[in-house]
Amino acid sequence: MKALNVLILASATMMGANAMAAEKPAIALVHGAFEDAHIWDGVSAKLQADGYRVINVNLPGRPSAPMAPNLVSNDVYRDVVLKAIGSESKPVVLVGHSFGGIAVTNVAEAAPEKIKTAVYLAAYLPQDGESMLSLAKQDRDSKAGPALKIDEAKGMISVNYAARADLFANGAPEGLRKVLPDLIIDEPLGPIVTPVKLTAARFGQVDKVYIHTAQDQVVSPYLQQKMVAATPVRLEFTLNTGHTPFLTDVPGLVSAIEKSAN
Repeated sequence: MKALNVLILASATMMGANAMAAEKPAIALVHGAFEDAHIWDGVSAKLQADGYRVINVNLPGRPSAPMAPNLVSNDVYRDVVLKAIGSESKPVVLVGHSFGGIAVTNVAEAAPEKIKTAVYLAAYLPQDGESMLSLAKQDRDSKAGPALKIDEAKGMISVNYAARADLFANGAPEGLRKVLPDLIIDEPLGPIVTPVKLTAARFGQVDKVYIHTAQDQVVSPYLQQKMVAATPVRLEFTLNTGHTPFLTDVPGLVSAIEKSAN
C-alpha cells in the first residue's frame, strides 16, 4: 500500500508539472536586421529547458531564407510570422529584436488576438506612420549610421565590416568580438524604409513589454526610452549589455522574457 501511495503521489506530481508546462504560452522569437534565427540558439535552448515551446522565425531575404530583395516587404515579414504562429491554439508571447520590433508591431496590428504579449528587445517600437529609418534618424546617440552602406541598385543595406564588433558586441569577450563580424549579414532595404500603419483599436490594445539594453550602440538607450515614452508598455527590464544580449547575457535575457510571459 505504501508503494502504491508513493506511485500515486509521484503520478500526481508529474501531472501537476505537466499541467503547469501546458499552461505556459508558446514564445515566438523574431530576429532583427543583419541577423537570422540562429541568434536565438542559446535563448531557445534555455527557454525549452524551462518548459516553454519556442518558435524561431526566420525572415526572408537572407542566406538562410532566400528571397529576391525586390520581393521582400514588411507584409511578407508579417505573413511569415503569422504563418509560424498560426497553428497555436492560444495567444503567444512574441519577441522581436531590433528591427524585429517592426515585424512584431505589424503582426500585432494584423492579428492582436494571436498575441498574449509583444516583447520589444532593444527594438524599434513605432507609432503609426513611422519606419525603422525614421526612428533611427531620431537616435542622437546611435553610432550605427556612419557604418551603414546602402546599395540601391541591389536593394540591400550592409554594415561596414570593421565597425561590426564595436557596434554589435561592445562589452563582449574578445573571442566573440572576433567571430561576430562574420555572422552579420546584408539586409533587404525595402522593409527598413516602409512606414507602419497602426490603429488604437488593434495594435493599441496589445500587451507590451520593453527590454532595454543599457550599453547599446545601435538602438541607443536614448531612443529606447523615447519610444517607450511615446508608446507606454506594461513592464520594462534593463540589461547591462550592448545590442546583442542573446550572445552576452542569455540568463538575464531569458529571465526577462519569462517574466514578460507571466
